[in-house]
Amino acid sequence: MHSPPILTFGDMIENNAQKFGDQTAFAFEDRKLSHAAFATRARRLADAFYRLGVRRQDRVSILAMNCMEFLEVYGAGEWAGFITATVNFRLAAPEIAFIVNDASPKVLVFEAQYADTVERLRPILSSVEHYVCIGGKPDWAEAYEAVMESGDPRGPPCRSREEDLAYLIYTSGTTGRPKGCMLGMREEVCAAQILGSDMRCSAAERFLLMMPFFHIGAKILQLAQHWRAGTCIVHRAFDPESILKTIAAERVTITHMAPTMIQSVIEHPAIGRYDVSSLEMIVYAAAPMPTPVLRRGLEIFGRVFQQQYGQTEGPGTTLLRHQHLPGGTARERAWLGSVGQASPTVRVRIVDEQGVDCQTGAPGEILVQSGAMMRGYWNNSDATIQTLRDGWVHTGDVGKLDDEGFLYLVDRKKDMIISGGENIYSREVEEALVQHAAVSEVAVIGVPDAKWGESVRAVVVLRQGHFVEGGALIEHARQLIASYKKPKSVVFVAELAKLPSGKVNKVELRRLYGKE
Repeated sequence: MHSPPILTFGDMIENNAQKFGDQTAFAFEDRKLSHAAFATRARRLADAFYRLGVRRQDRVSILAMNCMEFLEVYGAGEWAGFITATVNFRLAAPEIAFIVNDASPKVLVFEAQYADTVERLRPILSSVEHYVCIGGKPDWAEAYEAVMESGDPRGPPCRSREEDLAYLIYTSGTTGRPKGCMLGMREEVCAAQILGSDMRCSAAERFLLMMPFFHIGAKILQLAQHWRAGTCIVHRAFDPESILKTIAAERVTITHMAPTMIQSVIEHPAIGRYDVSSLEMIVYAAAPMPTPVLRRGLEIFGRVFQQQYGQTEGPGTTLLRHQHLPGGTARERAWLGSVGQASPTVRVRIVDEQGVDCQTGAPGEILVQSGAMMRGYWNNSDATIQTLRDGWVHTGDVGKLDDEGFLYLVDRKKDMIISGGENIYSREVEEALVQHAAVSEVAVIGVPDAKWGESVRAVVVLRQGHFVEGGALIEHARQLIASYKKPKSVVFVAELAKLPSGKVNKVELRRLYGKE
């Protein structure tokens, strides 16, 4: 008997259930699901949704924090060919309404803590035919477990196909209204294979995930791990000491955090109290890692860091395993600031405003091409045409390539500051400022300037117990970068506004601190 090829994530779920059935697929709080149990619950929930009228390529939306039910909703769609459309729970009610109406789901699954918001929105959520509540049951909704129990464990009479759309995941909205990325089954299988190979995933690995599952980051890494039948340990949210405790107790081998999270972990007073020797890899993405934070991380954890670069639109990645401790060759020290070389099946270009390839070392827009690109933006052909041109994802990021193909992220195009006709890349200024011993975090924005058009403003979070004046920080920056790039003003804050992905929310920072 020959094993059929694995073409979809539904096939993956069944393959894992057959070959690794007793092994833990997911651990969340006090619950564990083996691969066999997860497959049964995914089939049962898929059949329950089918009985509610959901058909292949219909949408099922979910509004929840990380939980086992979130993963089961994903699994049901992967098995039966439903499109899972995620909703960022941190959004305001009008933003939630926009995303749900844009996705037009037949079923909206939500956690009980959001019941009041959903109830207020019900009159304008025209496509939703059934509301399913996790952890409660308002009069107008159905209880999640009751829906689950109504399904046949053999699954519905439809299965996912490689030509299907698998997910509708909305961008962070850092440059405007969120856009729904149409992520196809074939393309996401490719992304899982790329990342699984890059991270050397296997059935023996234990992957700790705490980033929100409504974004692509945690989701695609979960798929990469399960492509090789490994175990995913899921946290509901980020807590530094809980991360350390879980690494020690569960002998975690891989984890994934945004750089701001890594900084919180390495600066936590409990960092030395837990055995983290099981860690073989810490994947970081979503934002650049400040070099001082990476150096400190290398000192604590060793040569375990892997940078990944991608977007919801194109999660096929570049990578760099930081094998060298600080103090190596000049080349090795330079690599610490890179986001890596492209994976074997990923192509990267740097182009100027006319779309012409830049010379080595010159900054321009980063273009990415792989088998893991989105198929377009849902209900937004204009944005699709702008982003997917000539077979390339136009990322909107500014970067540069060296002669060995190492990619260096310079800035977001929209974060570039033009002052007196000079282009100033905010990340370069941030990297200079964060070298100061008193600085914990910094974000640089442009503010209107009557003389220069824009001037540079630094929004700074100081380390606990440290103090520095704005003038001293400006002078510090002047010693490291050209004088015209240094901040003209400094604002000190308790914390930086951030998106759930860990990225600094510069839209909000400009609103709060971007006035002249």
